[in-house]
Amino acid sequence: MKNGDVLEKVKFPSPNPSIDLFVVTYNVDGLRVKGLLAVPNDGKQYDGFLYLRGGIKNVGKVRPGRIVQFASEGFVVFAPFYRGNQGGDGNEDFAGKDRMDAIAAYYLLDNLPNVLDVHVFGFSRGGVMALFVGIYCTVASVVTWGGVSDMTLTYEEREDLRRMMKRVIGGTPSKYPDEYKERTPLYYLANMQAPVLIIHGVQDKNVSVEHSYKLEKELKKLNKEVETWFYEQYTHYFPPAINREVVTKLSKWMKNHTRIMLQ
Repeated sequence: MKNGDVLEKVKFPSPNPSIDLFVVTYNVDGLRVKGLLAVPNDGKQYDGFLYLRGGIKNVGKVRPGRIVQFASEGFVVFAPFYRGNQGGDGNEDFAGKDRMDAIAAYYLLDNLPNVLDVHVFGFSRGGVMALFVGIYCTVASVVTWGGVSDMTLTYEEREDLRRMMKRVIGGTPSKYPDEYKERTPLYYLANMQAPVLIIHGVQDKNVSVEHSYKLEKELKKLNKEVETWFYEQYTHYFPPAINREVVTKLSKWMKNHTRIMLQ
């Protein structure tokens, strides 16, 4: 059995009659991990959209309405819940072993018969996950929105997360620098082949914009293709109307960077 193989697929109520939703159980190194799959039901082929959530446990968990919002832009969307969540096997990590949940989810999407190409999107904690998928997999594009890029910086600026990070990672950055470096994609961007779009609210207090500044700087240093959309007046969460505009705009950006179209 390969990573990303579908083990179970159960229909889930959808708020949009043109989008079918399924809770999917898939294989990740022998674990049964769950996620939400959204498929336009018109029988057409679409690009895949790997949605990597933020938060941890029940904070920031996958919301059907959000997944359907992206599917309505013309994508087949898959959003892993990550190990240890919503009935899945294992214990949730924080950009450690759970990276395999995201990588296996990429293979799940890439192997679907109605998917042409796969793009990766990460919000908040999902930014780290998205970057690692882009580093390890052949994706068409990577988008991070309010995304983490540096785990040591997260430890420094999020006092409320320190206990969790010490428990999951093993200790503090000063005691375990290699563990924090191993979970920080900034050190591995030489392997990034896909174009990257960085979106961030400059007033963000959950994930400081410094994460995106660092990411942009490293990508440019490596001569990687990168575009930035910084919003001076917004925080971690954009107003609903602006959020919808940005979703449509980033979806168009992704479709302009589909590998099949660029060949």
